[in-house]
Amino acid sequence: MSKLHTVLGATGGAGRAITDALLEQGHRVRTVNRSGSTVESAAEPLASDIETSEGAMNAVAGSAVVYLAAQPPYEKWVGRFPAMLRNVLDAVERHGAKLVMVDNLYMYGPGASPMTEDTPMRAQDKKGEVRIEMVEMLDDAVARGVRVTSGRASDYFGPHGGNSVISALAIEPALAGKAPKWMGSVDVAHSVAYLPDVGRAYVILGTDERADGLHWVLPHIATLTGAEFLDAVTTAAGLRSSTGRISKPMLYMAAPFHAMSREGLGVYYQWAEPFVTDSSR
Repeated sequence: MSKLHTVLGATGGAGRAITDALLEQGHRVRTVNRSGSTVESAAEPLASDIETSEGAMNAVAGSAVVYLAAQPPYEKWVGRFPAMLRNVLDAVERHGAKLVMVDNLYMYGPGASPMTEDTPMRAQDKKGEVRIEMVEMLDDAVARGVRVTSGRASDYFGPHGGNSVISALAIEPALAGKAPKWMGSVDVAHSVAYLPDVGRAYVILGTDERADGLHWVLPHIATLTGAEFLDAVTTAAGLRSSTGRISKPMLYMAAPFHAMSREGLGVYYQWAEPFVTDSSR
């Protein structure tokens, strides 16, 4: 258990879940972000900016497995996210580490459900195209002999998951005694993932050689409609049932003043039609 596992972006929802899962299993863990702050006393914090080549090399040095859970600001993915990945790939290749990419489902595009590892990548929005570019970068690295794997998860919820749309719209308002809301249609199925499950799944990908060179759709909870999820939230919080939602016209109205609303328009299809995973592999 002396091998070093490094979590890049360790204070975000997925990064913290991975860190917790690694520590629970007795692994040595380095947590990396720009400030070097950590909430886990058992981890080894490091301040490093992986958007620079030098910072990525410094963060990865000495690692056996690296988990890329960091990302640029949501509205800055184009350009900056692939560049970040390039820095990390160069670093793991130089240092002989294995990379586990924390990925999502944006590369598939509309009409792709149920989504498996073999579903064609047909996204046409700018964020989906960024994800396709990054998948191709990962595959190119595998072809060069770099140890790489990735796990794809839908929207998540759970402890420390405040940066997810589900937490922001449903969980946090309910905890404050307010009516939760859902993005898009409340009548279509939408796969969601529970953060502790996500964290453990990424650790399996990092520690099992059978994962190498492949992309994986991670396990999700039983697929629910938005209405069913909101009903579970309101029941747990002791609130009246809610079917409040954020519609596309509402996003258009907010877009001139709110960056996340502008960015959400391109991926609104994920909430207007079934967005369902198949994690059979």
